[in-house]
Amino acid sequence: MVSGDLQLLVGLGNPGSGYHKTRHNVGFMVLEEMARLNNCTFRENKKLHGKTSEIGSELGKIRLLLPNTYMNESGRSVRSARDWFGMKNDKLIILVDDMDIPLGKIRVRSKGGSGGHNGLKSIINHLGTNEFKRIRIGIGSPSRIQTDRKEKTISHVLGRFSKEEFVILESLIQELIINIRSINPNNWEQITTRLNSFNPQNL
Repeated sequence: MVSGDLQLLVGLGNPGSGYHKTRHNVGFMVLEEMARLNNCTFRENKKLHGKTSEIGSELGKIRLLLPNTYMNESGRSVRSARDWFGMKNDKLIILVDDMDIPLGKIRVRSKGGSGGHNGLKSIINHLGTNEFKRIRIGIGSPSRIQTDRKEKTISHVLGRFSKEEFVILESLIQELIINIRSINPNNWEQITTRLNSFNPQNL
């Protein structure tokens, strides 16, 4: 990791044991695994409305943030962290679940709308822009039928992965961590292409 290229990594989710490892919390899960692999722990940071950790050395430090605001108010925590650390929007990456993407697939974008995701909507509102990097992690849809999908959305995103789904998710998380740690000022396009083409069935 090159100093200054990525300063803040935000995983979206809901706080509390009742939401632990639910589909809506895949952003949390990636950061928790990154911290575990680096023997780091998260600590409460009331000023930033979330839990924070740091990995890497002074020359390549990444700050990790898990908002405690619940999904719909994620932007309040992200805005507080951005302002506290005095960083620009292009120095942060948001990790978020996406029901429109099949389980095991990833979509990386450098800007864009919320896609109906309340967490992203809150961040866009609080930052006043949609120009920030986001990594959307597929959790699959509860149904292909639109009426069924609407009825099952809440139970789906707040539900937990099956054992078979979790195997796929673990491969995806490891791929994300490897690529995030390899980001430098010159390879964002390559990282984007690599993650967008990731297929766990090829492993």
